[in-house]
Amino acid sequence: MKTLKVIATTGLIASLTAFSVNAQGAYSSYMETALIDTCRAALTDSTFKLRKTLDEYNLKAKTVALGLVCNGEDVITFAANRGATNTADYMNEKLDGASITDLAANDRVIYEVTFEDAPE
Repeated sequence: MKTLKVIATTGLIASLTAFSVNAQGAYSSYMETALIDTCRAALTDSTFKLRKTLDEYNLKAKTVALGLVCNGEDVITFAANRGATNTADYMNEKLDGASITDLAANDRVIYEVTFEDAPE
């Protein structure tokens, strides 16, 4: 019975470690596409397009607002710095009054992507 507990615990730790490495390291091509498409949708300054992209990939706006980093900037700053104030405001509203700096101290998963953000 003791051996079974050790094996189960080891398996659980290994699976959690694999998840944390995947969340901060290499992404599947689907996930990378979803993240880049979300960053690009934020650049359009169209809340409709952003919401449609989030729905398409089954992403929650608050999760994206808290955890997505586009080309080294959080998604809200990324959009605002490029003149996409409508989408920046929309994502900021999804934070429910919390700011990104307030939440920076918490352990949270960050999804960072870098891509060429030239207009298509």
